[in-house]
Amino acid sequence: MTSPLSDSVTAQIAGFVEASQRDGRVPGVSVGVVRNGQVIHGAFAGRGLARDTQSRIGSISKTFTATLLMQLRDAGVVDLDAPLSAYLPALDLGPVTVRQVLAHFSGLRREPHGDWWERAAGGDVDSLLADVDGGALIHRPMRRHHYSNLGYGLLGAVIEKVTGDTWWDALRARVIEPLGLTRTSYFPIEPYATGYVVHPYDGTLREEPRHDAGAMAPAGQLWSTLDDLGRWAGFLAGASVARDERRRRPASIPATPDPAVLAPETLDEMCHPVSMHDADWSGAHGLGLETFRSGDRLFVGHTGSMPGYLAALLVHRGSGYGVAAFVNAYTMSRGSISGLAVGVLNRVLDLAPPQAQSWQPAAAPAPAHVIPLLGAWWWMGRAYDAVWDGELVLTYRGDGATPWRFAESGVDRWRCHSGMNHGESMIVRRDASGQPAELDIATFVFTREVWPDLG
Repeated sequence: MTSPLSDSVTAQIAGFVEASQRDGRVPGVSVGVVRNGQVIHGAFAGRGLARDTQSRIGSISKTFTATLLMQLRDAGVVDLDAPLSAYLPALDLGPVTVRQVLAHFSGLRREPHGDWWERAAGGDVDSLLADVDGGALIHRPMRRHHYSNLGYGLLGAVIEKVTGDTWWDALRARVIEPLGLTRTSYFPIEPYATGYVVHPYDGTLREEPRHDAGAMAPAGQLWSTLDDLGRWAGFLAGASVARDERRRRPASIPATPDPAVLAPETLDEMCHPVSMHDADWSGAHGLGLETFRSGDRLFVGHTGSMPGYLAALLVHRGSGYGVAAFVNAYTMSRGSISGLAVGVLNRVLDLAPPQAQSWQPAAAPAPAHVIPLLGAWWWMGRAYDAVWDGELVLTYRGDGATPWRFAESGVDRWRCHSGMNHGESMIVRRDASGQPAELDIATFVFTREVWPDLG
């Protein structure tokens, strides 16, 4: 069970939310604190937003588009390093690849031609493709980070080409429904928030249109709620916890809400930075997911905006905590939606009590052929312990680095899938009596002796 937040924490969150509504001069603000895929606390200020109220999530939609595309990659349907023209032959974008577009590293201009797509009824895919030519490239690919909504419209076209479905039908069947996101939809479903623009001088409100973005929908169409974004946050947090903290995590933390949706390793891949936002490394984009740096902490997620709406979703993958936030106005006079989310999440991580993690006895002993591998091993005077918790795990006794987890790949052959040796092979070498004498990990030889004669 998730521990409730203390009165001190909830009071500070309420202060953040109330100040954001007041100083930002916006009709309403809602924030949900998430742990392990569930909203454990909600805070609201102003009017127009409640826990089950749908709001438009804007570019957070891109995280869904990217997840679907990575799922198709894992199925062998899409090659991230293939040019877009391999799937959309009508495009003349040279070597621009699917991967580059996912990471906003393709050089594509930010928006499609014509009226501002966020405030105009969207056209179909054929019309979008007909408008894109070599002039759409304003930077050389891989030269600099440049955010591109247009690129995600094109990724939606790739999805439609390879699946034979519309982007929304494919997303709903392959991601939305398997994760039980019952209040995440293409069009708004009551109750939903009315979105506004606030007049800067007299404080009056103008209601904004809620157009169908058409072919640009993969960049920003979706509507959702705090609870559904909480489940999505749990999905984004789960794989990291499952991979590297299996022995330490409480049973309430799932590997993912549904591992069939996306392999944990693929979700980790999406979180790895591909294009840095600036030379200060203040943030980056991975494959569809954005990373936010706050001091020593890294958060994963995305922000979003559409006329009348702001949204943010941030996750701290190591702890399972996250924050979802909505504002039912297009701009905030002071501050930002990302600043609000970062502030709340930092406060929670600073003050919330850690979740109790009790030790659990093993359900079964280590296999007979593994038992001789267990115990202390030494490399260059440094001590490592080999234990079994369903996998072979090698842990350094010193600085608390990520343990190395090994899966058996053959007779006396193992493959690491965590930490600094991820992907490397381990060979077990035996002495004349057949007992394990050395572990060779990428040519680093571990022995039973503290200071062996290696010749």
